[in-house]
Amino acid sequence: MSRRQEEIIEIIKASGPITGKQIAEKLSLSRAALRPDLAILTMAGTIDARPRVGYFLSMNPSPPPFVRGTVQKSVSQYKAHPIVVQASASVYEAIVQLFLEDVGTLYVVDESGHLAGVISRKDLLRASIGTRSLEEIPVSIIMTRMPNIIMIGQDETLLEAARKMMEFQIDSLPVVKEVDKTTHTYSVIGRITKTTIVKAYLEIAGL
Repeated sequence: MSRRQEEIIEIIKASGPITGKQIAEKLSLSRAALRPDLAILTMAGTIDARPRVGYFLSMNPSPPPFVRGTVQKSVSQYKAHPIVVQASASVYEAIVQLFLEDVGTLYVVDESGHLAGVISRKDLLRASIGTRSLEEIPVSIIMTRMPNIIMIGQDETLLEAARKMMEFQIDSLPVVKEVDKTTHTYSVIGRITKTTIVKAYLEIAGL
């Protein structure tokens, strides 16, 4: 449990039931920044919430079985094959690949096959609005670059993957393996999406 989550529990213990807005004000945070922590604490069974009432300490602090399962299950057990595109490829080529593979995110790799960037549907849509030919624009111009790429290691848990996607409001995480710690170089060995998380939760819950 993080320090912030411990503070949230202390606030709820002292003032609950309390709304998310009131908790955010006490911590001098935005509600968006607080939302992932509240979601994790609720999923873990530590706190409960009721509409128009607020958050309060759970009467049954034991987490549900599917949450306990996600703590134990690693990303490596659920990662899918990564959909990559070369940094030299054009935006047009990236759009074609996005539709052919039916995905929402592409991972950009350099000549050595190492992670160089991430491209979302929004990035490609923004690029297509301009007047310049899409075949002339390399994806390296519009991609999100290191160190701003949110990624996850294959030994991390599904719960951590879910937390990262909620906190950074993204739909996909590249699963990476560190190649060189000094240069922060990574190879892409998989992907985890929101759909992957939902399917895993349903499987663990036996639904």
